Amino acid sequence: MLPMTRAEILAHPLYPAIEKQIAQHLIGIHIRTPRMSRLKASHRKWLMTQSLFSLALRRTPDDPLSGLTATRFVETVMKLGAASRNTATGFLAELVAYKFLRDVPDVPDKRVRVLEPTELSLNGMRSWFHGHLACLDRLDGGNREMTSLADDRIFMMAQPIGADIMLNDRIWRDPVDTIGHFLWSDLGGIVLHDLMARVEEIDRSAAFHSCGPVSLTDLSETYQVSTTNLKRMFKKAETDELLHWDLPRRRGNLLLTSRFVEDYFSWQSAKFAAVDQAFHQALATLGLKTGKAEAA
Repeated sequence: MLPMTRAEILAHPLYPAIEKQIAQHLIGIHIRTPRMSRLKASHRKWLMTQSLFSLALRRTPDDPLSGLTATRFVETVMKLGAASRNTATGFLAELVAYKFLRDVPDVPDKRVRVLEPTELSLNGMRSWFHGHLACLDRLDGGNREMTSLADDRIFMMAQPIGADIMLNDRIWRDPVDTIGHFLWSDLGGIVLHDLMARVEEIDRSAAFHSCGPVSLTDLSETYQVSTTNLKRMFKKAETDELLHWDLPRRRGNLLLTSRFVEDYFSWQSAKFAAVDQAFHQALATLGLKTGKAEAA
C-alpha cells in the first residue's frame, strides 16, 4: 500500500467525515490533558513543538550529545522564522518547568544540556499521531493505526520525518489568512477544530455550513480562552465575510462559508499527507509491511 497524496486525501468523499473525526480526537486530547495546550496553544508553538520532538527523537545512543539542545532548537526555530531567540529559549524553559521535557541523564559533557520529552508529552504526541493514522485508515481501509500501536519504533521514527515534511511545506507552515488569524492566536486552533466538529454533515457543494448555536462565552469556559481574544478572532472572520450568525448579536446558528471550510480542509490535508508519508517511510526503513485491514 502506497501513501495517499494530498490531492487524493482532499478529494476523497469521506474527507469531511475524517475531518470531524480528527477534530473530535484533538478536542478529546485537550479536554483530558489541558496542560498539553501549552505545546500547541498557537500555531507558532505547534511549529516549535514539532521541531523539538524531531530533534529529540533523532538522538542516537552512540552520540550522547545528539538530540535536543537549546542551541540546536533555537537555530531550527530561527531558520523557520517561527520565533525569536528569546521566545524559543523561553518556550523550552516553560516546557521543562511543566515537566514536558527533562534532562537526559549522564551526558558526558556537563557544559551541554540535552533534553528529552517526558512520557506525558510523548503520550500526547503518540495520541496525535495515531489519531491521524486512524483517519487515514478510514479513507482506504488500511491498518496503519494497529500496525503502529504494535511497534512503537514506527512512531519514534515517523514523527521526525513527518515534522520535517510539515515544517518545509508552506501550505501547512504558513496557513492562509482566512484561518491563519485563528491559528496564530492562543488556542485558536482548538477553536477551529471545535467549529468543524459541530458541523453535522458537510455538503461541499453548499455555500454555507451550519455549526448550530455557538456561544463565545461557552467556548471561553470550555477551552479557557479569554473572551477578548475570541471576539477578536471572530470579529475579523465576520468582517471578512467568512462566517456569520443567522440572528443579530451573535445569536442563533453560526454559519461558516464554503471558502472558510475548504481553506481549513486544504491546510489539514497537507498534515494528513505528511503523516502518511512519514508512516510509510518508517515502515520501509524498519523493513515492515502493512496493508488492508481484515475487515475492509
